Amino acid sequence: MSDPQRPRASLRTAVVWDVLEEALNRRVEATGRKTLDVLDTGGGSGNFAVPVARLGHRVTVVDPSPNALFALERRIAEADVADRVRGVQGDIHDLFDVVERGGFDAVLCHGVLEYVEDPAEGVRHAVEALRPDGVLSLLAAGLGGAVLARALAGHFNQALRALTDPAGRWGDADPVPRRFTAEQLTETVEAAGVEVGAVHGVRVFADLVPGVLVDTEPGALDALNRLEAAAAELPAFHSVATQLHVLGQKRG
Repeated sequence: MSDPQRPRASLRTAVVWDVLEEALNRRVEATGRKTLDVLDTGGGSGNFAVPVARLGHRVTVVDPSPNALFALERRIAEADVADRVRGVQGDIHDLFDVVERGGFDAVLCHGVLEYVEDPAEGVRHAVEALRPDGVLSLLAAGLGGAVLARALAGHFNQALRALTDPAGRWGDADPVPRRFTAEQLTETVEAAGVEVGAVHGVRVFADLVPGVLVDTEPGALDALNRLEAAAAELPAFHSVATQLHVLGQKRG
């Protein structure tokens, strides 16, 4: 099953979705249960929650934004999965005020670590929400992609600042509070008790290619998606990816 959120948005989600769907299928086989309990922290309006629910799983979305949760309600109603998705207001640091500790087969932590005060604590909470051998899907902003993008735009001082800044920020106007290297993410995940299965570079090329080429050139979108998928697992491209995806399993 491919990501239903085509076409342009698929450049941002296709690699992660394909990997996540495969991991959920393996979890189904391992547990013998067709329906899994999935937690989507920072899940917003349901970009991943809805496709996961369409697979037949129960999804709890935790997000601090009332507006995002309102949009989630509309979206799950339109997708006819309201019986399998529930949204609750909260964040990763206060996670167990709103969900059960150790109650989930999979936890999605996408686009969260960039914005929290203590990323390591955020990862620990995500892992503590998992059942033994549960799946962790972690997606966060990559340092190298930001440096490359600023340099290609001619903002060389900003590129240098991002490269040398402890948080990976290119300036005071940078909308992303924190970025990571693949090594930083894997070390944090492993320290929280997760065995890393794979690391993927996400949006290696998509953010660098002019949109007009993708939108007007016949077959360009599919070709770019194939290129992204081919490069995603190659370590050589992790250092220039806009986002980094870490997939792992909680140690039993």
